[in-house]
Parts: sequence; structure tokens; C-alpha cells
Amino acid sequence: MTRRVLIRATGKACPGQLAGLGKALAKCGARLLDINQSVTFDRLSLEALVGINQDNDLEAALVAAGDDLGLDIQTIQVSADDYQRWSAHAGQPRLILTLLAPHLPAGILAEVGALTAEHGLTVELIHRLSGREPLDGGIHRDHQSIQGACVECWLRGEEVDLDALREKALALGAMHGVDIAIQEDSIWRRHRRLVCFDMDSTLIQVEVIDELARRHGVFEEVAAVTERAMRGELDFQQSFRERMAKLKGLDESVLAEIAAELPLMDGVERLMKQLKRLGYRTVILSGGFSYFARHLQARLGFDEVHANELLIENGKVTGEVSEPILDADRKALLLHEIAQREGLAMEQTIAVGDGANDLRMLAAAGLGIAFRAKPLVRAQARQSISTLGLDAVLYLIGYRQVDLEEAE
Repeated sequence: MTRRVLIRATGKACPGQLAGLGKALAKCGARLLDINQSVTFDRLSLEALVGINQDNDLEAALVAAGDDLGLDIQTIQVSADDYQRWSAHAGQPRLILTLLAPHLPAGILAEVGALTAEHGLTVELIHRLSGREPLDGGIHRDHQSIQGACVECWLRGEEVDLDALREKALALGAMHGVDIAIQEDSIWRRHRRLVCFDMDSTLIQVEVIDELARRHGVFEEVAAVTERAMRGELDFQQSFRERMAKLKGLDESVLAEIAAELPLMDGVERLMKQLKRLGYRTVILSGGFSYFARHLQARLGFDEVHANELLIENGKVTGEVSEPILDADRKALLLHEIAQREGLAMEQTIAVGDGANDLRMLAAAGLGIAFRAKPLVRAQARQSISTLGLDAVLYLIGYRQVDLEEAE
């Protein structure tokens, strides 16, 4: 008759321990049902679930092996009912919860633990994606390192109300200055292949139309139109046409000056370097201007750009609009069309943006991320990043800092 035994081995990690335990299990004719091992600060923690013939003296063999290997080994008998519950639990859907912040306060673990327990979720695994914090406690950024800290938690449980869970996580994160992202685990999570970005206040730190208006002396007038749009008095296309009309007569040389001085968003250069190395197709989908999008394309290596054309005649901006205007609907449509053209499922797409004009694109993508967005946009988007730079997108895809550094 077969019995099932959970083995727990702890102690100082040394080479050869897994081999020694494996030999002891093999001598007893044990079958490996599950195993998990981790090492933290040279301390080993190994758990293995095995099936074994009732008559074999597994415990004595493990005690002898533990003495030889310098490990404390415990065994726990697993009943048929417990094994059945474990098997059923392992078949439940998995969620990935990611914590991101400049520093992660210890108290967030208690809060997250309470939140997941409230929704009947078990934390299966917690591991760090970010690099190690410097000994001086500071935050260092170089060409290789993503600023800040990131921890990924694997959750398992019955189906949950994801919208309610995300709403509570958003409020919890705001209290602690931490981004909490929750996504369903699937075969697509590490097989994304297309990333589409908004430009203004996402890839760059400014709104280009505001910079143009300042240079042309009409900033207050343009800002008034923007405010009317935010109050719902104008839709995007109406507000865009009115703002463009205010720019009539702007000298083309001003465009070149602004393009040369565009302040890039934190982390965008490293993100683009990694995405290109990893084989992602990268696209700018912007309600801004193609003149500046093409400048970023040349500077950062985007595969394609889609944005609104600034019409220029005799070296001056005409103030007129080239149709069709790239608004929220067109962004979502282009995302679909590019994915279809590239032979990709929508689950393989990522969209990143900051404004209400990006929400339909974010909703259509397999992974939609609101980046440093207004509260309304963060609340409606499935994922958001507000505390770190744009390269933190790599964490939400599931990449570890150490893997990225080794590849550079």
C-alpha cells in the first residue's frame, strides 16, 4: 500500500545536498510527486512530496542522510483527503500579483496577505524580480538597473471578482505608495510580442502641444480648450481641431528646436533596448504629432509610428488638421490591425499610456498599463505603474533584473 510523505529539509546550503537526498529517496523506492527548493542568504529550504511503499523505512534513511548533509529533516504524513485537496487546489486558476515601489515597506506584506485571504487566495510563491538594494540604502540607477524594488507573488484559489480585487489593491497601494498589479497567469504572459505606446507624458515627460503653444504665445488659449475637453464639453477630435487652429503661423524651426530638447521619460531608453533585444515589435500610437514621433523613432528604434500630421506650408504651421485624426477609437483599431498583420493574438499585445484617450487601447491589449496616469485612468485600467520608471514594464511581463543584467 502506498503512503504519501511531505519532507522538509532546512540548513546551511552546500553543494551535493540535493544529490544526497535524491540517493536516499531512490534507495527507498520513493516516487517524486512535487518539489520546491529555495536558498536565501545561504540557508536552504527544500520541500518534497513523495509516494512510497508502506513497508519502506523512509524516515530512518532521511535522518541518516540529514546527518551526513548537515540538514534538519522533518517528515509529515499526508492523508488521502489532504492529497486530494492539494491536487484540486493545484488545478485552480493562478493569479500573479506584483508589488513595485522605490522601496517596499514590510507592512505591505501583511496588508497584501489580508487582502488575498479575504478573497480566498493562497500565496504559493513569493520571489524578488528586482536587483539587490545597495548597502548604503540608496537607489542607484545605471544603464543596467531598473530603479526601485519589485516582488512577485503567485496566488491560487477559486475564481475571484478580479475587478473588486483590483479596486481594493489600487486603494491599498495608494495608502503605501506602492503599485500593486494583478494579472491572470496564462501561456501568453511571457509570450507577448507587440508593445504599443502613447507618446506625450508616456515616452516623453511633456505634452508637445503645450510646448508648441508656449513658443507661439497661445498657451493660455490652448489650455482653455483642453480644460473644456476635460469637462466633457468637447470630444477629442473637436478639442484637437480647436487647439491646432491656435497654432496657425508657428514657424517650422520651432518644431525642430522642441524635438531636439524632448525630455525622455525615466527608463525609456533601457526599456527600448531590452524590448528590441528580446524580439518585441514596438510601435508609437499617439494622438500627438508624427513629426515628434518620427524623431523618437530615429532616436530609440521604434519599428513604426502612427500619429497626427502637422500640416506645414511655406515653413509655417497651417493650423489645419490632416484626416483621419488619431483618437481613442483609432488607437484601439490600429492595435488590432497591427496585431493581425503580424500574425499575433491580442493576448500577445501590450499597450502603455497615461490618458483617457488611451483607455480603449489599454482595454483591447492583452496587457494594458496606465503609466503615471490620472486617478480616473488608473482606476479604469487593469494595471498601472506610478512609482517607478517606464522600464518597470519589464517586471509586469515577468522578467527578472538578474536575467536582464546577464544578457547585457
